[in-house]
Amino acid sequence: MENHMQQYEGVLSALAEKRGLDIVFMDLQGISTIADSFVLVTANSDIHMKTLRDAAKKVLDQIEVEYLVEGENSSQWCLIDGGDIVIHIFSRNGREFYRLDNIWGDVPTERYEYED
Repeated sequence: MENHMQQYEGVLSALAEKRGLDIVFMDLQGISTIADSFVLVTANSDIHMKTLRDAAKKVLDQIEVEYLVEGENSSQWCLIDGGDIVIHIFSRNGREFYRLDNIWGDVPTERYEYED
């Protein structure tokens, strides 16, 4: 999992630098056909969700990962589907409602913290 997580260190770091809350990396390799990894992050406002979305998209552009964005106008959840990586940006209520942490709770998971 460590090597797989390092592949997307830039995305995780960008989300942390923009003060994303409760950042979780889930390794789905060999478990799911949806993606190899999920990143979950919580925003504390609509503006913060947009900031986190833009930060993640910028890194994906830099590492030349093609992606689709769903839920750009939602105040609950935004999804960035980069094929092998899917980034879920939630409001607090959206994270509680969708409960992906619980649904995928048995996969290898790593919490990510920003280090100054």
